[in-house]
Amino acid sequence: MKEKNFELFLTEYQNLKSLKKPFVVVTLVGIEGSSPQDLGARCLVTSEGVAWGTVGGGKVEARAIREAQVMIQDGVTEPLSFRWNLQKDIGMTCGGLVSFFLEPVRSVASWSVAVFGAGHVGQEVVRLLLNLECEVTAIDSRPEWLEKLPISPRLKKVTKAAMSEALTEIPADSFIVCMTMGHGTDLPILTEVFKNHNFPYVGNMGSDQKAKVLHRDLTAAGIPEEKAKTLHCPIGESFGKNSPVEIAFSVIAQLLKVRDQKTTRE
Repeated sequence: MKEKNFELFLTEYQNLKSLKKPFVVVTLVGIEGSSPQDLGARCLVTSEGVAWGTVGGGKVEARAIREAQVMIQDGVTEPLSFRWNLQKDIGMTCGGLVSFFLEPVRSVASWSVAVFGAGHVGQEVVRLLLNLECEVTAIDSRPEWLEKLPISPRLKKVTKAAMSEALTEIPADSFIVCMTMGHGTDLPILTEVFKNHNFPYVGNMGSDQKAKVLHRDLTAAGIPEEKAKTLHCPIGESFGKNSPVEIAFSVIAQLLKVRDQKTTRE
């Protein structure tokens, strides 16, 4: 593949990955005799058909596309190789043998974490999360604190006077981390979370005493006892000291633990 075509291939490859749709890279890896394309020719195939490139057109490409679409439909995750006789297997008049390598690409669903509160601990939690394969949303009523966070394509900063309003902008499978200025700002978020959403993880920073107060106030607000009990408070694993960065490490450890437990069960 020529350098310019390879650059175009990489661009289209990344574009398809960003769409989080499965596709297959089809590469012509072997030629004996006649062939409708050069060695190394590539195309990218989705369930709808060829998204980019060509491996020869006509019957041979149609066969490669069909095999790639079957792989997508069947959820095949390992690469496959095919070797076809152009006359016997494909029905073409020209003679020759061609070999193709079909590599499926499936974007892993992004792990989504929403951090309510961009204070000292929130700053450290967001920075640690950006080192992982996840999409992060940081929500605060104070734009000056959100501005302190790094710029990243995987970080969305949301300024809301009533932070609970941001819940409608967060993916339904997000992990919710609540560490705002205090009980008065935590409670409205948690109440909205438990009343109208079903997130897989909800954690709140605080002490054992705060956990009791939150539980009392959530049930008083009409949250069923069994739902209120799912709140992780105090948030994080039991290690480290009370510095923002060590608290952040304990929070991330718990998030990873819960994430991996849920993945194993699924």
